[in-house]
Amino acid sequence: MDREHFEHYLSDTSRRGPAADDAFTGAAGGAACGDLSRISFRVEDGRITAVSFDAEGCGAMVAATAAVAEAIDGAPVLDAARLSIDGVEALLGGLIPAKRHAAQLASDALHRGLSAAAGSGLPLALARTPTAAPERVAVAMSGGVDSAVAALLERERGADVIAITVKLWADPETDGTKACCSPEAVIGARELALSLGMPHFTLDLEQDFRRRVVDRFVSGYADGKTPNPCILCNGEVRLAAMIDLAERLGASRLLTGHYARIVEDEDGPLLAAGADPAKDQSYMLAALPPELLGRLGFPLTELTKPEVRAIAARHGLAVAKKAESQDLCFLAGQGKRGFLRRHGGLEDREGDVLDSSGRAVGSHPGHHNFTVGQRRGTGVSLNAPAYVLATDAVTNTVTVGTRDELVTHHVSVCDAVLHREGARVDAVRLRYRSRPLPASIGSADPGRHKALEVELGEEFAGASPGQTAVLLEGETIVGHGTIAAAA
Repeated sequence: MDREHFEHYLSDTSRRGPAADDAFTGAAGGAACGDLSRISFRVEDGRITAVSFDAEGCGAMVAATAAVAEAIDGAPVLDAARLSIDGVEALLGGLIPAKRHAAQLASDALHRGLSAAAGSGLPLALARTPTAAPERVAVAMSGGVDSAVAALLERERGADVIAITVKLWADPETDGTKACCSPEAVIGARELALSLGMPHFTLDLEQDFRRRVVDRFVSGYADGKTPNPCILCNGEVRLAAMIDLAERLGASRLLTGHYARIVEDEDGPLLAAGADPAKDQSYMLAALPPELLGRLGFPLTELTKPEVRAIAARHGLAVAKKAESQDLCFLAGQGKRGFLRRHGGLEDREGDVLDSSGRAVGSHPGHHNFTVGQRRGTGVSLNAPAYVLATDAVTNTVTVGTRDELVTHHVSVCDAVLHREGARVDAVRLRYRSRPLPASIGSADPGRHKALEVELGEEFAGASPGQTAVLLEGETIVGHGTIAAAA
């Protein structure tokens, strides 16, 4: 520890005091450890002004917070967003290991203040001409290997890279280490971005996510449907918000680690499948409005997952071997059944299992625990494997039948959006992991449609109401809608 630096910050009271009016404030610490760091500031023309701070606890806590306040005062917002725990410690001339938590809390307080600024809607970058070099881009960084490599590839291209992470869900019952948008994921993504020298911003969308995604997920199951929250989140919540923040940070585009492509036809950009069919994520992005695609980019378009991991390993990134999250972000580490009970009041209640003639052949613990096409868990034998054919929320019944009874050549779709003429549709995907099926919808104009009828060129077993039907022309997405029924 450099005692001179430490004593300077410990005795510096020039910025210590209450927050200015309309200031952004971040705080970290509290009762559990007895140390508290608070940093407040305004943003004017892309610079940090009116900085104030307060701190409680040990001398290292006060000195670390004062050091951060001095370092960011008058600095460009993007420079402040590069300040890491190591950076705070360096301002103090070093800290003994037992006091490193002071640098961590001061850094957390700063980045929480920056998160408040990120959600404000204000411009956050210094004025920049559209032709300024190098190009500035933002990367949606989740803390996983895909987004990390996307950021690395852009930096190698010579771009000025900013990292953005969204926080969507915080729940003590959720395993945040397995979720892509949890508080734990935010910290991991921030540490990764800062280790690469990239400014990092957190965008807190939890309230919007709860209202527009989780509440609809719960209500869908209550109504006997199987909604797809990831498509809804990508299409309506997180990517649009990150694009807006990217623009306020002076970035020309938002880039993500998705495996998908953007293609152009005579009417503009459309989404298409990525080069690696094993990892193609275009289905999960299907609800993205085409007008956003011109401000998006997918650096991993032509790569496979093993190639991405090899790039990460070559750069010495610990996330090179990080396992992929398989759960919905708000279900990570917990069961859907318990989640629906706690967040939607969907308690288990016994109901009848019916065969296709309406005869009771068993019982079940609640219609919301079943999905059309499901085979396991019905507890019923029909002298052949029994599949769920339908669920009824009103009567709390589950109807089962054979696979032949599940098969359909026709799907009704509601709340549909067509980006191009309906006559161009020649295929449809009815589940994330299912292959495209030959299909047609007949003549329909581009725009929104309350209902569309999809004729399948091949049989399909398990079209589940609430899931998304992605309408295709070859590998290109030309529309989407919600499956209402199969007949």
